[in-house]
Amino acid sequence: MSDPRPTNPFSTSPVIPGSLPADATASPIRVDAETQRAYLTQAFVWMFAGLAVTAGLALVVQGNARLLGFAEGNVLILIIAQFALVLAITFGIRRMSATLALGAFFVYAASLGLTIGLIISAYTSASVVSAFVTASGMFGAAAIYGHVTKRSLARIGSLLFMAMIGLVIAMIVNLFLRSDALGWVLSIIGVVIFTGLTAWHVQRIQNGELAVYTGSVEKAAVMGALLLYLDFVNLFLFMLRLFGSRE
Repeated sequence: MSDPRPTNPFSTSPVIPGSLPADATASPIRVDAETQRAYLTQAFVWMFAGLAVTAGLALVVQGNARLLGFAEGNVLILIIAQFALVLAITFGIRRMSATLALGAFFVYAASLGLTIGLIISAYTSASVVSAFVTASGMFGAAAIYGHVTKRSLARIGSLLFMAMIGLVIAMIVNLFLRSDALGWVLSIIGVVIFTGLTAWHVQRIQNGELAVYTGSVEKAAVMGALLLYLDFVNLFLFMLRLFGSRE
């Protein structure tokens, strides 16, 4: 049996969607400090639970030749389905129950374990750990800044959202160009964008914008978890692309 490990893994992240449209929310609402802390904490709890599901399945896939072959043979279908699921949650959450939205989030996290397992199979374990630790540090610092700053990040966040759209277009173009140099530059830009988006998303969660958009605190926690999850996963994959050593 041939080795299913990819000889030319993704040069850029397959995840990307990481924000609501910049104009998708009404004006922030005021919530008391206790409620603010509660649903910001819940968003992080669901986010870490989603990451645990993804990491667990990625490790299983990495050590299973059959699953690696399945992921490699169906990678395009997986990526399209994952994009569609993120968009369905983002734009359909107001019509979903919080339970359904949370279930869809975990389905997404599980499916992403397949593609991430395929990607990390091409890198050394030390590279994967290093990228994870570095992404965790950057994510944590950005999240703390978004939580404590009194400065509104709305304008910067809107610019980052537009930059993210440009990044997606450039990544699609590079799928045809297959330029390693361009892929490296896009990875640096991706790290900057998703670090900034992390801070903005934390601020949007805690100031009530997501509660306005979704219509409830419970669904806002799920939506916040999805946004933070995407920020972290994209940071990790871009860091792996920049500094990872291939097997």
